[in-house]
Amino acid sequence: MERLNDIGIIPVNRDILFSLYSDLKHPADKVTELEQKGLVIRVIRDLYVVSPKVHNLEISTELVANHLYRPSYISLETALSYYGMIPERVYTIRSMTTKRAKTFSTPLGNFEFKTIPTDYFSIGIRQEIINNQYAFLTASPTKAICDMIVATPNLRLQSVKAMQNYLTEDLRIDFDVLKTLDKDIVRVCVEVGKKKNELGLLLRMLSEL
Repeated sequence: MERLNDIGIIPVNRDILFSLYSDLKHPADKVTELEQKGLVIRVIRDLYVVSPKVHNLEISTELVANHLYRPSYISLETALSYYGMIPERVYTIRSMTTKRAKTFSTPLGNFEFKTIPTDYFSIGIRQEIINNQYAFLTASPTKAICDMIVATPNLRLQSVKAMQNYLTEDLRIDFDVLKTLDKDIVRVCVEVGKKKNELGLLLRMLSEL
């Protein structure tokens, strides 16, 4: 238990777990035992987290997502919910990646990764530091909205009014929150991202607020 406590909630691979028990003749058997006792959770084949039974800490699914599929960052409804920008509770942890799109079903829930171009990836993302204990990469509020526009299939908006309705009625984002968005991030997204027309409408809308 004490050895597992040293890991905390940070996701680790099998080799790191084995190294904790390198003094044993068969560390793999020990890890299997810990998993059977529910002290270690296997997220996927080579990614584990220590159970809250050990450290009494809540597992961060955002942090797990970052480790599950790299490179990636938290975005879309997951980021909007994290910032309190939408009222709905999110059940699938959604992220953006430069790799091919992928979905994982795990003991910690479902994780979805959507593909974006490499030059678009790094715009408007930041590191969220939690209690000086761990950090995960996430879209800023503005980038999360841009990602929603880019990643939503068949979203075709033809006017500033239609964009405003999409944000305030479909996504149910408070109008006052829209005034806090970063136009510079949107401007760069327009330059390198897909759906330039829709992102351009977002930029026009924010400029008129």
